[in-house]
Amino acid sequence: MAIICPKCGRQYDIVLFDFQGYLCCECGYKITKKDLHHRYINPPNIYIIIPARYHSTRFPGKPLIKWKGKSLIQHVYNCATKSSLPQKIIIATDDKRIAQNGKSFGATIVMTSPDHPSGTDRLAEAANLLKLSPTDIIVNIQGDMPYFHPEIITQVAQPLLNNAFLLMTTLVQEITDPSEIHNPNCVKVVFSKTGKALYFSRSPIPYDRDQIGTKYYKHIGIYAYRKMFLDKYIKLPTTPLEQAEKLEQLRVLECGYPIQVIITKHQVIDINTPEDLEKLAYLE
Repeated sequence: MAIICPKCGRQYDIVLFDFQGYLCCECGYKITKKDLHHRYINPPNIYIIIPARYHSTRFPGKPLIKWKGKSLIQHVYNCATKSSLPQKIIIATDDKRIAQNGKSFGATIVMTSPDHPSGTDRLAEAANLLKLSPTDIIVNIQGDMPYFHPEIITQVAQPLLNNAFLLMTTLVQEITDPSEIHNPNCVKVVFSKTGKALYFSRSPIPYDRDQIGTKYYKHIGIYAYRKMFLDKYIKLPTTPLEQAEKLEQLRVLECGYPIQVIITKHQVIDINTPEDLEKLAYLE
């Protein structure tokens, strides 16, 4: 069987009945049977962390834009609270205005560094400030996603509960609007028969050479991670494909780690530009 170091995420293949004392990981951690018991008997806690920043290039101040009298970040938070799965829901931000708004509707706020290059780095800092366990599961909901069905929290987190060796999951959805296929702001994804992501791209993938009518899937920017893998992920160097596509998740694939993909049929609305606010009109 395989065992995973709860500190750094390295995996080792061992024969279980030969595992008498401990296994010393390369990071220096001693993996014991207690770690195995915790991993397989005690279910991990699940936390939702919502990274939010004020200074967006395409839409500055986006989290605080009002819709139906509430900020977008409050709508994100309210959608998350409809799920019974998480132990706690946290907003991670570096902006006092977002923090103040979050506190006004009762959210737990974690203040993070303003120097993070990505939301994932902000997510990891928040998880460490909260002193989460290496085996805990962290669901990353984008702070610009004011409407989603709460069932998607279960869809993205449940595979990590069911399979102790999965490190990271994300959601995809079949594209029904042909205009999204060629829209670079709509990230397309291809995946294996077992649900392992093969590639993410802003270009139309796969290329339907003979026009046979292939299905296209778009990436829904919701992830779930094991805490120990999140810590490892942010330490990985940036990669050529990641830089070319400006898609951070490609770093994971280029470094040889799998991302499990789950297909969802639930509606998700995210706001990337001021024009995207028109999407919310359909919910009126």
